[in-house]
Amino acid sequence: MTVKNLLGLGLTALKSNFTTLDKPYKLNYCITYLCQSRCLTCNIWQMRPKGELTLDEVREFARKNTSFKWVELTGGEPFLRDDIDEIAKAFKEHSKSLYILTMPTNSLVNHDKVVFKLERILKLGIPRVAVTVSLDGYRELHDRIRGIPGNYDKAIDMFRRLKELKKAYPNLFFVFGYTLSKFNQGQFEKTFSMVKQDIPDLRRNDFHINLAQLSSNYYGNETLDIKPNDPVVVSEIANILKKRDFQVGIIPIIERAYIKRLVAYAKTGKQPMRSRSLEASTFIDSYGNVYPSIMWDRKMANLREIGYDLSRIWHSEAAEEVRGMTRSGTEPAQWTSCEAYQTLVGDVLSLL
Repeated sequence: MTVKNLLGLGLTALKSNFTTLDKPYKLNYCITYLCQSRCLTCNIWQMRPKGELTLDEVREFARKNTSFKWVELTGGEPFLRDDIDEIAKAFKEHSKSLYILTMPTNSLVNHDKVVFKLERILKLGIPRVAVTVSLDGYRELHDRIRGIPGNYDKAIDMFRRLKELKKAYPNLFFVFGYTLSKFNQGQFEKTFSMVKQDIPDLRRNDFHINLAQLSSNYYGNETLDIKPNDPVVVSEIANILKKRDFQVGIIPIIERAYIKRLVAYAKTGKQPMRSRSLEASTFIDSYGNVYPSIMWDRKMANLREIGYDLSRIWHSEAAEEVRGMTRSGTEPAQWTSCEAYQTLVGDVLSLL
């Protein structure tokens, strides 16, 4: 099953190099905007969500859209939804070729509950379940950026719990997610050294790097001053890339290509490659609103208005207009891992 699903993902990604796909294979889905963090870089925590999609609605959506090979369940804090395991199950049951399921966590939900839910998800048989543990600095810095005293220690404990869980579930993968902003620029080396004291076998590849960006339709942070100093962050990302270990495998290759172009994006502010928004992937928020991506505030429809069926808008005039913008280079500049991975595999030469 693992090889078959991986092959299916690879062939679909390869096909996206030559033609517009009839259906998306990557779904970025914010399952809730609820969040206990108080981040300096994001305003999601200030939202008071009402009317989010119910589990029955998610099941209906999963039943009518069966092409997903990669699903990201994000938030908010996704583990605040008690039915996160049932949501994962819905996608696994209906997207038969699902290869990878990814989720971030701020580590503030009770860790026993998170592990319990993760075990239920891991037992579904999804070949690759990946968890990103948010960590934006050493103890004092991370707690200040996240606005929660003790959050650093919780993140370290969550990472350790995942290491133990990995022994029983080889389909579990996990990393720290480090978001560079004006608040932690120039602090990655110190952070790595401090975290390594707590986790002695820590490797640089255990960190996934993001760059803080503005998004009115997701983060709600378009008025915040979070952008780091360009020369500082360009040098920092380049140094991070230089010191990473070489790894064999498609995911490490894509990750390296992503970071390499993150340097270019940080330097110029221009998108290094045209995205595959509304071609290979789409973003759906917790209310069922459909967008090209998490960074592109252009609502295409609401799932409740289209019977939870993406095919009703996938070839619409509005969708074709969005694709025309990506091809002409007039889409909003963005370079996040949520969008970049399918962009890179949609142009395989970019991986060389």
